[in-house]
Amino acid sequence: MSLLFNDLPILDTTKEALNQLGFTTPTPIQALAIPKMIEGLDLIGQAQTGTGKTFAYAIPMVEKTDTTKKVTQGLILTPTRELTMQVYKEILKLVKFYPSLKVTTIVGGESYDKQFRELAKHPHIIVATPGRIIDHIDRKTVDLSNVNTLTLDEADEMLKMGFQEDLERILQSLPEERQTVLFSATLPAFIKKIASQYQKNPEFLKVEAETLTVDRITQGYFLVKDEDRPNLLVRLLDMENPKTAIIFANTKADVDKIAASLQDAKFTADALHGDLKQSQRNYVMSRFRNKQLSLLIATDVAARGLDISDVELVINYDLPQQDEVYVHRIGRTGRAGKKGKAYSFVTPRKRRMIEVLSKFIKTDIKKLEFPDENAIYKQRIKAFKNELKALMAEEVPNHMELLNEFLTDEQMKDHLLNTLLNQIVPVKKEYPELAPVVERSRRTETSRNDRRKGEKSDAPKRTGKYEDFIINLGKKDGMTPQNLFKVLEKEFGIYSKNVGDIKHLSGETIFGIKSEVVNKLRKDKAVNYQGKKVTVKNFKR
Repeated sequence: MSLLFNDLPILDTTKEALNQLGFTTPTPIQALAIPKMIEGLDLIGQAQTGTGKTFAYAIPMVEKTDTTKKVTQGLILTPTRELTMQVYKEILKLVKFYPSLKVTTIVGGESYDKQFRELAKHPHIIVATPGRIIDHIDRKTVDLSNVNTLTLDEADEMLKMGFQEDLERILQSLPEERQTVLFSATLPAFIKKIASQYQKNPEFLKVEAETLTVDRITQGYFLVKDEDRPNLLVRLLDMENPKTAIIFANTKADVDKIAASLQDAKFTADALHGDLKQSQRNYVMSRFRNKQLSLLIATDVAARGLDISDVELVINYDLPQQDEVYVHRIGRTGRAGKKGKAYSFVTPRKRRMIEVLSKFIKTDIKKLEFPDENAIYKQRIKAFKNELKALMAEEVPNHMELLNEFLTDEQMKDHLLNTLLNQIVPVKKEYPELAPVVERSRRTETSRNDRRKGEKSDAPKRTGKYEDFIINLGKKDGMTPQNLFKVLEKEFGIYSKNVGDIKHLSGETIFGIKSEVVNKLRKDKAVNYQGKKVTVKNFKR
């Protein structure tokens, strides 16, 4: 018989809340962690994304909070803004049933004034990224002296992002008498250091994801030379023609390079990584969710915590360093009962990695042949026919009067249909040659241990050179960062990742553009925005 939430030592209010939310049975990590946290024990939970760990630590934290005291009692740290917002939204589901409990988020990329106002209200629980909390500690605008419960969510990702010193500073600034709970997919050395220095006899809990992969996801890999990956990517996207796809790369530099090359090839693609401003990230994600953007190129850290469903295809432009990350990546597709596809590009020196990965997920990942021009064209024609049949099944305006003008005889009918089809039928493309990879013997392949010590997960932050411009649209014209991105992309083909600092004045906006794309900003182009003639000029600060 399955354990129920009603069987756990939680408050009746929480039980009723969970019941109304439709949750009756706890996940394994919730069943293990909730009673231990309620006891006040320190925990190390090794659990993957998707195991329900947010409620595992949020339920005890909410119940432990004394709402009669106007002080911060719970602090949750996560590696990214997106994950912070996801955790915050989950906690709000519970807090709805505890109306006097205040929760807020503190993340980079948001207005300090707004955060000052929120912190002045003395929220009981703060969900935050480490960097911004450090800022508020230095400004003395946050009071953590009464925190009795600290949760570090996805601690290993925080280390990858370089938050080690920030974490130590935060831990040292909190009261010694507190409960410290740590969740991590992996347990690197620094996690163990935190446990020994900042936790008291922590209980270790480990829960595997119930299913590492699902039958709904078709997996395969291409053995390809490093320099041939861009050309293979174009072939694969032409072949699959996905409405939504995520392409994962291991470095920010590769993400930018892939996005730029796909944009040049007329794909609707954009980049997502940690160097983008929050307004840029919001713009990219809004377009992807609204299906205005079909291809999202991202690093793992940037994609953490993103609630993205209905993704048809996932492509690993690089294999990730950790097996668990592969599972997390491909899990973006094949959701809600739908089928999905996941393909990986494997360079010769990483050939051994795919075998290790297959053993880890207990599923065969098949080697695939490069799609040739004929196969791609055949697949595109097949998809075109299906789309056309679907359109024909829909109701459309009656154009028979116009058609009758053309249909004077059978020969004219055939000529008309052929002419119309010629406007929309896919064209057979030619592609650069892809050299087949000659597989080496296993002795010369990279071992798994070498792989673990190899490349880093993200390149150092790149600043780049920007040139400043001024546009005659400002606050009174309703100009926002999102609207500026739309104008620059639509009129000049300049994407949000190439936009630097933005300053909105009453009737003008000053903004930076990366030097390498300045040539796209044709100042002589006639552009109108909501009936107003737009002018763009160089701006000297």
